[in-house]
Amino acid sequence: MQAMLDALARANPGQQACRVFHGRGGLFAGCEHLNLDWYPPVWVLTSFAPLDDAQLLAVHTALSLRPEPLNWVYQLRPSGPGSSAARLMAGCVPEPHVVQAQGARYRVHVLKGQNHGLFLDMACARQWLLERAQGWRVLNLFAYTCAFSVAALQGGAAEVVNVDMAAGALAIGQHNHRLNSLVGARFLAHDLFKSWGKVQRLGPYEMVIVDPPSYQKGSFVASKDYPRVVRRLPGLLVPGGHALLCLNAPELSSRFLTELVLAEAPGLRYVQRLDNPSVFADIEPERALKVLLFSMT
Repeated sequence: MQAMLDALARANPGQQACRVFHGRGGLFAGCEHLNLDWYPPVWVLTSFAPLDDAQLLAVHTALSLRPEPLNWVYQLRPSGPGSSAARLMAGCVPEPHVVQAQGARYRVHVLKGQNHGLFLDMACARQWLLERAQGWRVLNLFAYTCAFSVAALQGGAAEVVNVDMAAGALAIGQHNHRLNSLVGARFLAHDLFKSWGKVQRLGPYEMVIVDPPSYQKGSFVASKDYPRVVRRLPGLLVPGGHALLCLNAPELSSRFLTELVLAEAPGLRYVQRLDNPSVFADIEPERALKVLLFSMT
């Protein structure tokens, strides 16, 4: 745990939500089970193995030496089947809890669910989109709380169509758009695989973003369902349009996506893999988040 405590002592996170320590990347021996995030004004420690009282006290002591108010949450997240459990260890969590990232505001919920409403590892991808989306019509599949939509509209996108079967997540997405005074977004609480006709009629698009869960029983399993999405891409994109394909399954490499596109949508050309934020460095990059850009030839 010492490497994490050292990183915490050095940290100067400012007012932007960010990861401060990424033990899951395997670069810090003995800390592979630990991540530490800053969702101002709350620290969130996630552990994939139980921590004992002495370890929790060490974290509490280190945080109490920080200049920020002492607000922190401990999330125990089992690596196998099972639900995560989060508890407030000190201070309080604002309600509503709104954080900033890349010039935008997002509502987060750090005391419930495994995911907190904003994926910090997608920061570079959101920034890439913000810098290029001027005038684009964007289709955001598996939109969750619609952070990509916020970034696209910030960057001047003409319209974004957000699709996710979770109506609750989309409701937070709508709130995120209101927080940032953004218009031009649609929100479709649909099962994508039953809604291709409607999605296609609202197109075509200059950009299609595909950011599915790697494994969600009854909803999406990457190895089985990603091909069903990729083969639809040529019919959704304008000539010269782009597809941003995301994959966060450690067991599947970027080669899975490139070979999948070659087989199912050969009219798409691989362009590049976008960087992850440097704090998310991984001893095995192919196990980390993969965000690949393709373009229509």
